[in-house]
Amino acid sequence: MAAQRLDDPGSKLGCATRWLPDIAWLPEAGKLAVDQLYRALDFLAVWSDEIERDVFLRSADLLRLDVDLIFYDTTTAYFEIDEPDEHCEQWGGKLFSPLRQRGHSKEGRDANPQVVIAMAVTRDGMPVRSWVLPGNTADVATVARIKQDLHAWQLGRCLFVGDAGMYSADNLAELSRGLGRYVLAVPMRRVKDVEAEVLTRPGRYRKVADNLEVKEVWVGDGERRKRYVLCFNPAEAERQRQHRIEVLTELAAELNLLDERDEDHPKAACALMASRRWGRYLSPDWRGRPKLDAAKVKAAEKFDGKWVVISNDDTLTAEDVALAYKGGMIIESCFRRMKQTGLEVRPMFHWALRRIEAHVKLCVLALQVQRTAEIRTGLPWARIAHLLGTLKAVRYVAESRTIVQRTKIAGELTDLLKKLGIPIPKQLLAVTEAADPPAAT
Repeated sequence: MAAQRLDDPGSKLGCATRWLPDIAWLPEAGKLAVDQLYRALDFLAVWSDEIERDVFLRSADLLRLDVDLIFYDTTTAYFEIDEPDEHCEQWGGKLFSPLRQRGHSKEGRDANPQVVIAMAVTRDGMPVRSWVLPGNTADVATVARIKQDLHAWQLGRCLFVGDAGMYSADNLAELSRGLGRYVLAVPMRRVKDVEAEVLTRPGRYRKVADNLEVKEVWVGDGERRKRYVLCFNPAEAERQRQHRIEVLTELAAELNLLDERDEDHPKAACALMASRRWGRYLSPDWRGRPKLDAAKVKAAEKFDGKWVVISNDDTLTAEDVALAYKGGMIIESCFRRMKQTGLEVRPMFHWALRRIEAHVKLCVLALQVQRTAEIRTGLPWARIAHLLGTLKAVRYVAESRTIVQRTKIAGELTDLLKKLGIPIPKQLLAVTEAADPPAAT
């Protein structure tokens, strides 16, 4: 089923009836029925933690993965159903909580029940562990459990890297407990320290790369002091500045149209004040009508091209902290693979809670296989899949015998199989005598 995710994602019924019969390299699986696949899913649901741990530790040893840096993030997967789950499910001695709930959707489908998929990956993009959580779980509420589960694996010294959705005072305390180390993005407009101290603190930026400059800022004294790293991207700052000029030009035209109206308080005024695009630059005048607020425009300029990261690891330089957080884009790539570019975690053709969780775990297992192949070969998965797709088995009948023979293997495909550690299959795969025709009656 994991291999089907990589080759031709579809339902478990499609796997049993259409995909498996055409797979020559696994003839013993040709007789599997869909009921046996469902029972395998039930087994995976019950033992997923143990299986996931064993697979990762074997991969880490085989590929010499660096597990000192753990990236963590969440995404959502919605369902085309009307009502959320109401009851738990007990199966195999494991309790499955109601998963499909309404919550903040990262796919813009707040009206649909959904599940939250959380994943921790290494800097190489190899999944370490995954979680399937109820759809109404907030990001900030997941950190304590994630840290506890990862600590149980005894991975050694790990630096936890997360985005601004994980930032809260409770999470900072939880991540610091037991000498834990973290790098978290800071929601700049919601944290008072950022606007009052970090953005206004004098000091020079140090250049890390063409598009990245950093400045270290300490706020507070003693045990309460916090270490912020202010990052600046000149190219992004210029892009945001040009975008704001366009927005303000549009806003000026809208305000001129509003002034031409004779009404005391037209509906268009309320629409402008509530607009996500223009409202941030407006304030009401003495008549209650919107006007351009120069102070708000100037305040917005302070954030151009900047982002702030907080860390409690004093052994890392400001440059290392910034680069560690920028490396978090690897987990976004993993989520795109699962949802948009191949593995198709949704739609999920399951109703039972245990099978919903098992389906997600199956997609993560397929992602581990995919990343293993890419790490060992240095090739993107699209190229690997194309080369492997040229290897086929041909079945034909000659002199009352059914012969199965592989196609020719040469060049780049030979090198690929060698890097993957896959032995070249025999040229003649099978020879069987044709069955005698039934006797005439």
